[in-house]
Formats: sequence, structure tokens, C-alpha cells
Amino acid sequence: MPVLNSVRRDGGGTPAVIRLLVFATFVVILNETIMINAIPRLMGDLEVTERAAQWVSTSFMLTMAAVIPVTGWFLQRVTTRRAYALAMGIFLAGTALSAVAPSFAVLLIGRIIQAGGTAVMMPLLMTTLMTVVPEHDRGRVMGNVTLAISVAPAMGPVISGLVLQVASWRWLFVLVLPIAGIVTWFGLRSLENVGEPEAGAIDWFSVVFAALGFGSLVYGLSRFEAGSVTTPALITVAGIVLIGLFVARQLWLQRNGTPLLDLRVLRSATYAKGLVLMAVAFLAMLGSMMLLPLYLQNLRELSPLLTGLLVMPGGLAMGLLGPVIGRLFDRFGGRVLVIPGSVAITAALAGFTQISISTPYWLLLALHVLLMVGLAAAFTPVFTLALGALPEDLYSHGSSMLGTLQQVAAALGTALVVTVMATRAGTLEDGGADPVSAQLGGMQWAFAVSAALAVVVIVTAVLLPNRSSAPDDADSGEKAEGELIEA
Repeated sequence: MPVLNSVRRDGGGTPAVIRLLVFATFVVILNETIMINAIPRLMGDLEVTERAAQWVSTSFMLTMAAVIPVTGWFLQRVTTRRAYALAMGIFLAGTALSAVAPSFAVLLIGRIIQAGGTAVMMPLLMTTLMTVVPEHDRGRVMGNVTLAISVAPAMGPVISGLVLQVASWRWLFVLVLPIAGIVTWFGLRSLENVGEPEAGAIDWFSVVFAALGFGSLVYGLSRFEAGSVTTPALITVAGIVLIGLFVARQLWLQRNGTPLLDLRVLRSATYAKGLVLMAVAFLAMLGSMMLLPLYLQNLRELSPLLTGLLVMPGGLAMGLLGPVIGRLFDRFGGRVLVIPGSVAITAALAGFTQISISTPYWLLLALHVLLMVGLAAAFTPVFTLALGALPEDLYSHGSSMLGTLQQVAAALGTALVVTVMATRAGTLEDGGADPVSAQLGGMQWAFAVSAALAVVVIVTAVLLPNRSSAPDDADSGEKAEGELIEA
């Protein structure tokens, strides 16, 4: 895609378009996890069961997973301003509806609408960044982006814990609404278009396969926590089959039309390795976000507010280190950051396997900060390396695939840790252990599984190059045609 010269920067400060998109993306992604602490309130106020109340988070993830695969095609067909206006407009509508929802069904619809707008923002931010920021400056700018894509999910439960201590769950939406409105207004006043839209018809078979496939996969994985195995397994398998049909359709369209999600991004070994690392690291992060509050509130009997305050330093450290890590990446490359970061992730998760009912809070705080710092050291370089290895016309597809895999990893991480924890706790209780000891043992095993998976992050980090080298844009069309199929 051609780029407007007035937008591109050859160095110096972060382009204004990126600063606007980072702030907007932070606001919308924050809502993915902001309802985690509100489940008990929803059960009482709207008279729903715990299983039903969990849908305020599950539906958000499911919608994100279903919509994000379409964004690669969408962002190439509309201007930056139109994509931004549509995404933020949909998000504002969903937020307003959720704030005044008279019933749980209406709240669920509001959350789905919110997620539809959120799904566009991260690919829009990543695609614009890779287009307007020169390669030698991408690490620094990507470090700022880390605040939106990584810290926002970690800060959601913290902010909700603070709000719920003094106000109703509706204020989680009421407070976001004016902030999102102001961000939207400023963005539409000063946002410049980046690149030129391309013509092309949408393949509706691909849309259906993507929505049902990724949606079913996330839904099936999220249902494992209900204790049943057969039904979630069947839904998950159905999702995998539909994703297989989606992939086959994209391969056919790469030869005979315009693919919805261009799978030629997987031809890049650097991008493929980065995709694996990001998925497993995000799985570890979401798994710990689920386990640690359960441990602190159920076993240590802390309030949501104190739980939020204990995990807040880790989230803040992750955000504050983003720009520093970005500058280090620009200067020294990725390996000096990603390898130590992946080791820190594994070490922190291994440390959590030793938790007990009397573990000092300072040690829990230190382990959580270590985990967040390790994730920050990995996320910024890997995003930059992975997308930087792609030609410019595939940026939107590469960022869409990364976003989709993050949602699948989030659902898998949640399902995995809850299943392992429940299974181990049940075994210990059957053996005569008291409920507290059984649940603690289940959490230790769940952290152990996460730590074992984090070893994959270390291995992948070692295989990543220090710098990415993108193929020439001129060669990205005909030369790449059919190579994925031949491979």
C-alpha cells in the first residue's frame, strides 16, 4: 500500500497517528478483562448463575476471535479514518448499552457489540505502525504500543477491583464511556489517512467459516471449566474442522481470488516462530491472571481491592518498561531481550508452583512483577520481529492472525489451568485432603503445567533471529503465489 508522506516519520518522536491509536486501543482492550471481578455482583443484581455470568467475559473473547480474522481484509478496503470511526463508534454503542442494560441478555448484547469494535483496533494500530514507522525506530514505538496490547488486559481486573469497592458494576461502563468519547472526538479531528484503500469483493464463505470456526474453538475451550468434557470437546473439534475448511478456502482464494486472511504470512519463518512464542506467552499470562486472583481471594481471603493492589505493580512495571525495552531493541536487537525475558517467564511460573497458604505477600508480589517484566521483554521485540519480517502488503493480515491467536490462547490458557486445577483438587479430596489443601494442590499443578509450556517460549526465543529482514514489497505478490501450497 502506498503511504502518505505527511504521515511517515524518518525518526524522532512517535507519529501522532500512533499515539492516538495507542490510547484508543488501550481503552477498548481494557474492557476484555474488566468484568472478571464483577461476576458476584452480576449474579445478585441480574439474578443469574455463576456459569451464565461468566459469559460477560467469554462472549467478549468469542466475538474477538470471530471478528479479527476479517480485519485483515477490511483494513485494506477502507481508509484509516473510516476504520477508526467505525471501530470506536461500535465500541461506544456497546458501552452505552451495557451501562444501562436492564437485563443480563441486554448486557450480553452490549458486550458483544463492544468486542466487535475492539477487534478492529489492535490490527489497525499494528498495521498503521508498521506502515508509518521506519524500521530503525520500530522497537521504541512498539515499546509504547506494549502499553495497549499487553498491559490493558492485565490492568482490567485491577481497575474493576478499585471501582467495585465503591460503586456498582455499571460504573465500569459509565466511567469508560466519556473517556472513549473524548478519544474518538480527538482522533477524528486529527487522524490522517495512511495508505490507499484497495478494491476487492469479500468472500462470504470465508467469513462464515472464520466466524463459526474460531468462535466455536474459543467457546469449546472456555466450556471445559464447567466440569464437563464430552460437550466442550465436541464443540472444540467442530471448531477445528471449520478452521480447516477456512484454511483450505484461503489457499484456494490465493490462486483464484482475494483471500480473507492471507496465509502467505506463514511463509516467513521469523513470523511463524514469533506467532508460536506470542501464543504460548499470552496463554501463560492469562492463565496466571486466572489463578492468582483465585488463590488470593479464595484461599488467602483478600478482597477484590487488595487483590487488585497486589497485582498492580506488575502491570505498571510491564507498561513502564515498554518504551525502555523498545529502545534497547532498536540498539541491540531482539535476542538480548527475548531470551532473558522467556527465562524470567518460566522462572516466575516455576516459583508459583511453590505457593502455600502462608507464602509471604512480598514474595507473591516479586514473582508477579518478574512474570510481567519477562512478558514485557518478550512481547515488544517479538511483535516487531514478526511483523517486520513481512512485506508491507501483508502487515494487516499478519496483525490479524496475531490477534486471533491471542484470543484462542487466552481461551486455551483459561480452560487449561481451570481443568488441571479442578482435576488435581478432586483427586486430592478423594484421597482425604481437606478442601483448602486440595484447591492449593490443584493450583500448584496448574502453575506447573504453565511453567512446562513456558519452556516452549525459551526454545522459540533461541530460534528467533536478532533482526528481521522483510522481503521486497515488489516481490510479495506473484513470487509468493502458491508457494505456501507447494510447501
